[in-house]
Amino acid sequence: MSKCCCSCSCETTDKEQQLQEVFAKYRGQQGALIPVLQAAQDIYGYLPQEVLKSIAAELKLPISQVYGVVTFYAQFNLKPRGRYIIRVCQGTACYVGGGGEILAELQKQLGIKNGETTEDLSFTLESVACLGACSLAPVLTINDDTHGRLTKNDVAKILAQYE
Repeated sequence: MSKCCCSCSCETTDKEQQLQEVFAKYRGQQGALIPVLQAAQDIYGYLPQEVLKSIAAELKLPISQVYGVVTFYAQFNLKPRGRYIIRVCQGTACYVGGGGEILAELQKQLGIKNGETTEDLSFTLESVACLGACSLAPVLTINDDTHGRLTKNDVAKILAQYE
């Protein structure tokens, strides 16, 4: 972390420095928008408005074009996301097996709706069309961990592993 004028370590300054390094790497390259957006999101965890404005200015693009790309691709996030991303399969096998109940129980226990993030930025909840693990239906993932053959009674125990 870089030091600022006070005794704190300024994470913002460090992130801004990292973003400047990304700009230097891609300066003058055609088609740099998506890699710059990906790198910026890796740095900040999402794409704040100020960062989008900086990217537009650096790449000499209209902010509307940058925003259009960010809102078109699902990989980009305009809001902070949780440390743990929970994806609940709602595909046919999972839904028939109780995927809807799993999603409802997660919403109840986390106090958030589908697509939202807990206030403490611990969890983001997303329903997805398929996780490709039908033999484990119903299934959910938390980051890179897969949990299958679930009932709504399993939810509390699973969440406890990530607190």
